Amino acid sequence: MTTTRTEPQAAPAWARERAGAADWSALASELDAYGCAPTPPLLTPAECGELIALYEDAERFRTTVDMARHRFGSGEYRYFTHDLPEPVAALRAALYPHLVVIARVWAERLGRPAPWPDSLEEWVAMCHRAGQDRSAQILLRYGEGDWNALHRDVFGDMLFPMQVVIGLNAYGTDYTGGEFLLVEQRPRAQSRGTTTALPQGHGLVFTTRDRPVRSKRGWSAGAARHGVSTVRSGRRHALGLVFHDAA
Repeated sequence: MTTTRTEPQAAPAWARERAGAADWSALASELDAYGCAPTPPLLTPAECGELIALYEDAERFRTTVDMARHRFGSGEYRYFTHDLPEPVAALRAALYPHLVVIARVWAERLGRPAPWPDSLEEWVAMCHRAGQDRSAQILLRYGEGDWNALHRDVFGDMLFPMQVVIGLNAYGTDYTGGEFLLVEQRPRAQSRGTTTALPQGHGLVFTTRDRPVRSKRGWSAGAARHGVSTVRSGRRHALGLVFHDAA
């Protein structure tokens, strides 16, 4: 299958409005406290349904991963080609300007470089020049009994420290179980787990690899992994927005 590489475009007004409806100061504080933070609705139920329907269109995706085969858990996910559906490209572009502000604060706290430019277009171009030129946007599908092992979506040296998952089905109605899991290794302490049920159309911003955690010595890097608990009934779909591309 031939894929078409398209660079990110400026976010349309509807996506900017939905991303801008979040209280980003409060969201940043919640990320500091828990490593993840919910957003207001980013997609309507109708838009969620349209994305779910795309799962059956194999031409939309560059590859399909059977999680059980790779011992990643149970279920399936597909990576979109660079020819992204309009809502996926729009929300990725609309969320980036807000997230990059937090990313730079995190880098300063940890004494790390902050290579992320103001625009997603420039950042993606940097990823491609470094050899990370495959789309990392994910559509995930889980059925009863499926789950996702704890992992990180790190695809190379070019890394954006946050990503976003959006629930596409109605929690408690279309499916039960299947909560989002985030497990953080606290500096010099036991790991801490957080579970989040994703309302339909709402997003959750979370740590990609690690984040600054305040300690007596200042700031330390708290490593994190994420996954999905076992789906007890029904079917669960989710959209994963990753702000770096894959090698």
